[in-house]
Amino acid sequence: MLKKTAFILASLIAPLASQAQHKAPPPPKSLRLYVFNCGSLNISDPERFRFKKEELATTNLSVGCYLIVHPKGTLMWDVGAVPDSALKPGAKSALEGYATITQTLRSQMEDIGYEPSDIDYLAFSHYHYDHIANANQFANSTWLVRKVERDAMFAAKPPDKVNPANYSALKNSKTIMITTDDYDVFGDRTVVMKLAPGHTPGHQVLFLKLSKTGPILLSGDLYHYPEERKLKRVPTFETDQQQTVETREKIEAFLKESGAQLWIQHDYAAFAKLKKAPQFYE
Repeated sequence: MLKKTAFILASLIAPLASQAQHKAPPPPKSLRLYVFNCGSLNISDPERFRFKKEELATTNLSVGCYLIVHPKGTLMWDVGAVPDSALKPGAKSALEGYATITQTLRSQMEDIGYEPSDIDYLAFSHYHYDHIANANQFANSTWLVRKVERDAMFAAKPPDKVNPANYSALKNSKTIMITTDDYDVFGDRTVVMKLAPGHTPGHQVLFLKLSKTGPILLSGDLYHYPEERKLKRVPTFETDQQQTVETREKIEAFLKESGAQLWIQHDYAAFAKLKKAPQFYE
């Protein structure tokens, strides 16, 4: 009986001891960007994007999650299309709608020494399901959100393409409501969220000023396919198509002005070429 009791106590204490011992990596001296593979979207109907299949190099779309590590803190940008909990032990993949994952976001974070509890700030390009699937894991982070997006997410009748169960815990999270077009996360203009409405009313893109890689702009869903940008096609499901056109013009002007690279987050071929964690950009 004593041995059994000791075993039970040990099994209860071990996870707590592990949690107590966990320490996030020390802050870097300069800005870092980690890219996580959060799956893919198998799009069978590109007509919604105003394309025929033969006009696209691939109809598949990538799903990226991004950890920005600044000397003053951490920001998680977009958190996947399928919740980690859907990938059962021993399973090679998990599906949800158009989306497929083969590894969890949490396991990829742990591989570089981080856990969701280490993340200071959480932000999404917008509220669609394929960008917020693991939001509940970050409920203890400070949520940076525009009021129009939060109001839509917690409305009595949420908009299409959302799964409220996957972000319900954010309702009680510490929250900063963004009221300016540009929001400087760490106060030094190296991590700036820029309002880019049209796809959704509060859609935004993320500007990063990396010391070695140079400036980049994470697109959210400003574009999905690179062919959209080249041929100026606007998907049928934009909240405001004309606003999307105007926003694209504004962001393209900013790209020229800043010299930033545009990373189209859903660009399947381009995303495949990016360095994935544990490698990073700086």
